[in-house]
Amino acid sequence: MNALDLLLTRSSMPRVVAPGPSAQQLALLEAAALRVPDHMNLTPYTCIVFQDAELQGLSEIFAATAKLEGLTEAEQGRAPQLPLRAPCIIVVATQYRDEPKVPRQEQYASAACATMAMQQMAFAQGLGAVWRTGIYAESEHMKAALNIAPNDDIIGFLYIGTPAVPTPIKPSKQKTLFQPAKTQLK
Repeated sequence: MNALDLLLTRSSMPRVVAPGPSAQQLALLEAAALRVPDHMNLTPYTCIVFQDAELQGLSEIFAATAKLEGLTEAEQGRAPQLPLRAPCIIVVATQYRDEPKVPRQEQYASAACATMAMQQMAFAQGLGAVWRTGIYAESEHMKAALNIAPNDDIIGFLYIGTPAVPTPIKPSKQKTLFQPAKTQLK
């Protein structure tokens, strides 16, 4: 897949199956995450990889989180199945560094860029991936269960595997973002 196609057809693949990424493919995902903008080379994020039997442990954390967060009975019943929908899940979390020259929001942005870089690298390798957030990414219980510091954030859960169906490509957005500078200056 060439870079133009990769970037201009970016989409998510929510339906993935085994096999998950190989060790070599995971190494390329990690390499992509380490190439994102990162002022002062802080690497203010970490990636926790769940595969195989480890997914069952994550399933148990999801179940406990759903209960502790007061989700509905139906959501609690569904929670343990969520991490079992992919053969590999990478939890991306910040690891904020105390650096006056690099504010928290810039460090958060770097972690978010790492997540997207891994998703794009997954697609470049013929894998499918979807970046999920929601209540589980916001939960203090989830963070504690994953040994993520209270002052750090879960950027998301990157579900990765072999596409179960062709990746649905969303239509291009018909919006204009770029404006001439003169419209912005007063």
